[in-house]
Amino acid sequence: MKLILIGLLASFTLIGSPALAVEEPKFTLAIRDGPFEIRDYQAAVVAEVTVTGDRREAASKGFRLLAGYIFGGNRRHQSIAMTAPVAQERAGQKIAMTAPVTQTQQDGAWVVRFTMPSAYSLETLPEPNDPRVHLRVVSPARFAVDRFSGLADKKSVDAKTAELEGFVRAHGLHAIGPASLAQYDPPWTLWFMRRNEVMIPVAH
Repeated sequence: MKLILIGLLASFTLIGSPALAVEEPKFTLAIRDGPFEIRDYQAAVVAEVTVTGDRREAASKGFRLLAGYIFGGNRRHQSIAMTAPVAQERAGQKIAMTAPVTQTQQDGAWVVRFTMPSAYSLETLPEPNDPRVHLRVVSPARFAVDRFSGLADKKSVDAKTAELEGFVRAHGLHAIGPASLAQYDPPWTLWFMRRNEVMIPVAH
């Protein structure tokens, strides 16, 4: 556990450092309208777990499980590079794709998800030691996105989700899954420097 925590600290430091690049999911920008964007994401491989609790509690549980996997908790004892962001979205509904760590809630259950580095395929990733960690491929998907800074507390996330839902309706788009919250920075990042995004999968 100490080694995992040290690895987490190192990875978070990299994520929070502007001088060092951390891989993010690849996408093509289709539309930009003020703070809103429509992005077309490529297919990706993800690691995910299902946990319970409120948003913050579940995110912490899920993150620890997935961090354990990428910091050597697998059959090869292999370390896998950390990606950004960490995302959260509702579980129990069909989801096209999410950013590297995703969380979703329905009836107290959340799915927390990391996107694996693009150098890996489902066949080349090591098998998780923990049976709660599942690997799968997500298909290419289109997302409506609202980017914002500051703390991603419930009030802020709910407000930004409502804004994005309004944008989706106003542009005649059809949502095909729940909204997700993507967070790009470690917890000690100053609140006004934090990058957050609310994302909704939409039909092409």
